[in-house]
Amino acid sequence: MPVADAGTAVLIVGGGPVGLTARALLARWGVPSLLVEKHGELSPFPRSRLVNVRSMEIFRLLGLDGPIAARAFAPEYGRVRFRDTLCAPDVATAAMTGVRAPVPESPVTGVVTSQDRLEPTLLGATQTPVRFGTELVGLTEDPDGVVALLADHRGGAGERVRARYVLAADGAHSTVRRLLGIGTTGPGALGGFTTVVFDADLRRWCARQPAGVYFTAHGSFLPLYPEGGWAWFGPTPRDPAHTDWSGVLARGLGPGTGVRAEVRRVQHWVMHAFVADRFRRGRVLLAGDAVHAVPIVGGLGMNAGVADVHNLCWKLAGVLHGWADPRLLESYGTERGPVAHATLRQAVANAELAGRVLHRRREQLRTGAATSAPAEIPWSERFSGQLGLVLGVTYRSAAVLSGDGTPAEPPDPGTDYVPTAEPGRRVPHLWLGRDRSTLDACGEWFTLLAPDPAAWVPPPGTPWPLRVEPLASEHADACGLAPDGALLLRPDGHIVARWPTRPPADAGLRHALTAITGTATGTGSRPVGR
Repeated sequence: MPVADAGTAVLIVGGGPVGLTARALLARWGVPSLLVEKHGELSPFPRSRLVNVRSMEIFRLLGLDGPIAARAFAPEYGRVRFRDTLCAPDVATAAMTGVRAPVPESPVTGVVTSQDRLEPTLLGATQTPVRFGTELVGLTEDPDGVVALLADHRGGAGERVRARYVLAADGAHSTVRRLLGIGTTGPGALGGFTTVVFDADLRRWCARQPAGVYFTAHGSFLPLYPEGGWAWFGPTPRDPAHTDWSGVLARGLGPGTGVRAEVRRVQHWVMHAFVADRFRRGRVLLAGDAVHAVPIVGGLGMNAGVADVHNLCWKLAGVLHGWADPRLLESYGTERGPVAHATLRQAVANAELAGRVLHRRREQLRTGAATSAPAEIPWSERFSGQLGLVLGVTYRSAAVLSGDGTPAEPPDPGTDYVPTAEPGRRVPHLWLGRDRSTLDACGEWFTLLAPDPAAWVPPPGTPWPLRVEPLASEHADACGLAPDGALLLRPDGHIVARWPTRPPADAGLRHALTAITGTATGTGSRPVGR
């Protein structure tokens, strides 16, 4: 089997939203990549439904937030509803925080959209190579890189491709994770589920009370696209091959509706809940469901994967372009591991809360105690109210300078979000100008926000990509900065360091960048292409 004449800097395994986002981010950094996906095309199934505010902030930096929002549902669909059947009145309802309406803590709003609408937009973000119908079946690593064995399912010859690094986003059943022998921690498989895609005219019961998800005692219903289409999902029956899916849908819709549902596709799948025991082995790094799979309630899984690669890709770029030491990559698992465990806990809690409401209602129906009054759910305004987990993540690693200069365990962000300019946190959203946020100041560079930019001229010969931006005095006060203070931001928008006042020269900008990247000369690794 021949070795490819030309390799690539990063081999991305998996063509879902996480792998496609990594491809777009690496292209922005000028890092060559090759994405391989074992299926012959993008997934035709809706799958993930929610793009939260943090993911939309990342897509905004890629210039994709507008196209994604244009194909998504209107904001009023950012709500969940609980009903006995789809065509029955609500017994409970709850808004999706950051989706139903804008939140002041972000320049964007999350959206409800189907994964099969999101993926084509991500695929079109760059022209870097993608090979569908190509599966990674083997990996070997040497001091200079990784050699991947690829199988072409379209009948072509197998191939060996050399890459400097491999980014595995190949899902909960990750081949790469299995080849590396990396175990997982958590409940594991939670059970088999089935998604049925169907067409039906349900406007009479849903048009005036829109929602992204309708939970019923007979499974959950989801509108797929603004122009029409529906999906149902629920536990897979014992004999799925002989199940009357039209009958299943009819029971979920309710008696006497007269609606005929036309089944289009049926997919069986397993819901997983785990976190991998490690995020990296050598030059191979895991992201998305390959490293953490969570229950779907609350829409956390895909979004956590997008945040994974946003954390990782700038570090890979720094190593490959030579201005960061490879040790910087160690911070990836250190930072994202605690977030993965917190995400799993929140997703399990979301599933338990939804199940509790449905169980309570079924008991009311069984005992004859059901009424038309809304169910009492004190948590209703907190369902998916997880901004603390989405926007309030605190990173503690060698890639952040904490107040005392030492790493610390990141706090569990919980569901509430309080903006702060502490090192390790995402920079608070503050308007720098018309439709330009502090988050928009980040990109393929480090950003220094300072009330007095002239006092922070970058040292001569600085090897790192760096931009200095003015920060209005009222924002400086909110960030705890004196007129000569500054915030140093990483490319992913997290705060590296905060200087309330200008520090001595030996503890300033060059010191901070040297400390987190592990190099002061820009020769931490052999640059891309050499």
